[in-house]
Amino acid sequence: MNYQTFQPHPDLQSLVSCYWTLEVPAEDNAQRQRIIPDGCIEMAFILGDDIKRYTSDDEFILQPRAMVLGQTMNPFYIEPVGQVNTFAVSFYPYGFSNFISEPIKNLVNKETPLNALFEKKSAEELKRKILKATDTQGRIELIEEFLFDKLIEKATIDDIVKTTIDTLLATNGSAPINEILKSNLSKRRQLERKFAKQIGISPKQLGRVIRLQTALKILLNNEEAENLTHIAYESEYYDQAHFIKDFKEFTGINPREFLGNKNMALSSLFFK
Repeated sequence: MNYQTFQPHPDLQSLVSCYWTLEVPAEDNAQRQRIIPDGCIEMAFILGDDIKRYTSDDEFILQPRAMVLGQTMNPFYIEPVGQVNTFAVSFYPYGFSNFISEPIKNLVNKETPLNALFEKKSAEELKRKILKATDTQGRIELIEEFLFDKLIEKATIDDIVKTTIDTLLATNGSAPINEILKSNLSKRRQLERKFAKQIGISPKQLGRVIRLQTALKILLNNEEAENLTHIAYESEYYDQAHFIKDFKEFTGINPREFLGNKNMALSSLFFK
């Protein structure tokens, strides 16, 4: 697997986390890969062969060639039918809402074709140009031209949303929402509404996903990864049982099964 990331234009850095590419040669017995929630929204372009997205154990859809992957709260399986070649834009949790008028909650737990979110002609033209481009730099220039054109005039990030997300990121998802808001319940209701519109999931759900990311990185990169109590403590979980419960909910397996699991090779690559 060849996975690379690229930084966005300085004027997009507050909204776009990175661009990334993934190339995987075709395999005769390709393993299904379980995709884990990461708190981000992504715009992806499939440049290689088709990719299946399983909706049940034996039923699948083919992912659109140009799509937006909304916030996910449940793991799901994908499986390439041949060569993998993907170019994608990873947006910060609050980033993508600055480019469309549709509530982000409508994108949760699914892939949405690009031409369903933007004017059909411009979306199809972007897809055609991205597929035709000969290198990553050319695709980055194309996508940035598109994003600057679609950026909502005077796009702003609500202070209450940004402050909450920044605090969750700084505390690895462990900061209580009421503490962030200084127990102002009226702000809590306002925040929930703004998150539904701009992020797609609740502040508490995003905090849980961020905390899981912290645990996954420790599990994959730390020499003490086998010590689940240590991981739970470092990730700010109440105890090991709470950590294992969250881990199984978001990944479908327990932490000890994660390491070396062939179905988790792609997710492991992203989180490393």
